[in-house]
Amino acid sequence: MAIRKILSIGLLIFVPISLAAEHLHWSPLVIFFTSALAIVPLAIWLSTATEEVALVAGPSVGGLLNALFGNATELIIALVALKEGLVDIVKASITGTIISNLLLVMGLSMFLGGLRYKEQEFKPVVARVNGSTMTLAVIAIVLPAMVIFTTSGVTSGVEQAAIASLSVTTAVVLIAVYALTLLFSLKTHSYLYDVSKVELEEAGADSGEGEHEHKPNLPLWIGVLVVATIAVAFESEIFVGVVEEVTQGLGLTALFTGVILLPLVGGAAEYVTAVSVAIKNNMDLSVSVAMGSSLLVALLVAPILVLVGQAIGQPMDLNFNPFEVVAVIIAVTIANLISLDGRSNWLEGTLLLATYIVLGAAFYFHPA
Repeated sequence: MAIRKILSIGLLIFVPISLAAEHLHWSPLVIFFTSALAIVPLAIWLSTATEEVALVAGPSVGGLLNALFGNATELIIALVALKEGLVDIVKASITGTIISNLLLVMGLSMFLGGLRYKEQEFKPVVARVNGSTMTLAVIAIVLPAMVIFTTSGVTSGVEQAAIASLSVTTAVVLIAVYALTLLFSLKTHSYLYDVSKVELEEAGADSGEGEHEHKPNLPLWIGVLVVATIAVAFESEIFVGVVEEVTQGLGLTALFTGVILLPLVGGAAEYVTAVSVAIKNNMDLSVSVAMGSSLLVALLVAPILVLVGQAIGQPMDLNFNPFEVVAVIIAVTIANLISLDGRSNWLEGTLLLATYIVLGAAFYFHPA
């Protein structure tokens, strides 16, 4: 995976540059872009280390590791932003990550893969299961907004208390559903999610250190995992520290920043992986990465942020902007329609990308 190697090594130069920019108090715009570019290779190394440890740990533990660390970068950035009180941006980043994975990542994968292969195939049963689970996530996102929309004759305080309670309850349910999806995919119905050992080894070899003739060095990759996680957290502090000032200076709303910009920074590893394996005609893995990442955000990352927000005194609920709700429904609907037949081509990828561009333009011009 040459592109992934180039990004993971070449962009590391921005780590010391961003640290220097922060220490020397360069302009917020320089700090913003250098820290964002620094997060990209760190996210790729974090993803690569997870994959390498997973290869040694075996299918069950490895699958669990990938499930838990698959969106670690997005979670870390969101937690840092939540701690700083940027609740609107955090909420927007949740819907933005779902939208970008379903439309941008799948769209790029199907388009670029379709340019090389006339038609590509993947398991439709996995798409159906993921689609059903995403429907639950959409319901969880829609309901709090509908409660407020249909409520009349109550004070704002009571309304907010009800939404907070509903959000916490929903968060617990979603985490339980995510645990059950892990049981389903790793144990009771693991055969539906099997990607051949050869494909997994090829993906690992492309993203890491060459062919896996021997097991990866477990202590080394655990060390990389720890260091990359700490580095992502540190760079996220720098990035979040200037994101509000810079985006306001550029005339961007918190809604656009959270929905479009943050997912592009935090999801770089997933984007590179999904597109690269699609070009190698492995759409099973590409679709699994894109849809699995969306599920992880909807069923685990968002509930964790709700519960952590309550614990640290930065209350966050699941009452999303109505336009965000509409955008997620659109993304889930079109992704399900295109993926249900288990086949893809460049035109379907174009349709997904066109939808993402139109939604991105709508969020840019939205006055929220």
